[in-house]
Amino acid sequence: MVVDEEVGAVMRAVRLHAPGDPARLVAERLPTPRPGAGEALVRVHAAAITRGELDWPADRLPAIPSYELSGVVAAVGAGVEQVRVGEAVYALGDFGRDGAAADYAVVDAGLLAPKPRTLDHVQSAAIPLAGLSAWQGLFEHGRLAAGQRVLIHGAAGGVGAFAVQLAHWRGAHVVGTASTANLETARALGADQVVDHTATRFEDAVEPVDVVFDTAGGDRLARSPAVLRPGGRLVSVAEEPPPGAAGVTASYFVVAPNRRQLVELAKAADRGELRPVIDEVFPLGDARQAFERSLGNHRPGKIVLRVAEG
Repeated sequence: MVVDEEVGAVMRAVRLHAPGDPARLVAERLPTPRPGAGEALVRVHAAAITRGELDWPADRLPAIPSYELSGVVAAVGAGVEQVRVGEAVYALGDFGRDGAAADYAVVDAGLLAPKPRTLDHVQSAAIPLAGLSAWQGLFEHGRLAAGQRVLIHGAAGGVGAFAVQLAHWRGAHVVGTASTANLETARALGADQVVDHTATRFEDAVEPVDVVFDTAGGDRLARSPAVLRPGGRLVSVAEEPPPGAAGVTASYFVVAPNRRQLVELAKAADRGELRPVIDEVFPLGDARQAFERSLGNHRPGKIVLRVAEG
């Protein structure tokens, strides 16, 4: 194992002791983990959080939350060739193990990608889960191509904001639904048309589209088949969509970590074609307040924990 000599024996961490409740997050001092074969130990500089994620580790408590991180490789285990000690990286980690709300996190080295050069750690940590969800929804499941039309529900939300930018980058005509307060945000991200879903039925305002990418669920998802062209694709990250009409495919998926796609997202960010939207940044010691904010109404964008400076 190759180790940065500055790695201490004990680290700060925030652990969840009961599912779903930010009040059950406890700041603790824990032994610094060591990477095994094929793993890397990352000195976490920033970790982003996702609404509802405190329900995910219910079968393995106590657990460290936050699965999006940006930091610097502090040690590598046997057989690791993808990254080196001292390299700045970012990742979406494995949902089945401890997360990154800590000074250090052990990550499968195959999931780590070089951090965007033009973004700091806080901005980089805000990309992985939402950015990968948008990439996989649009391009893998939705098979969106240049010149096609896409309708994105929740166009100013965490996943929707990336989806608008990526669809625009791909050369699609982008239509989004958003609330009244978020219409200008969606336009600024690159939407060609934005529909206020609180005031207008999108079916009455949107011409047929090739792809609907849903991040909202509920009634908007249920009504979406009405605007799809024959052969269209309805994709949701929120819930199972209604059955597709003849010639229309409908699918629901859960995002998967993917290093190759993170590399592409970093390139887009460095070209100025993709930018994360951040709501608020909290120090690690205020993790409970950060998770409480994530469960309430807040401005569009990610909530990020700053773990280390730099």
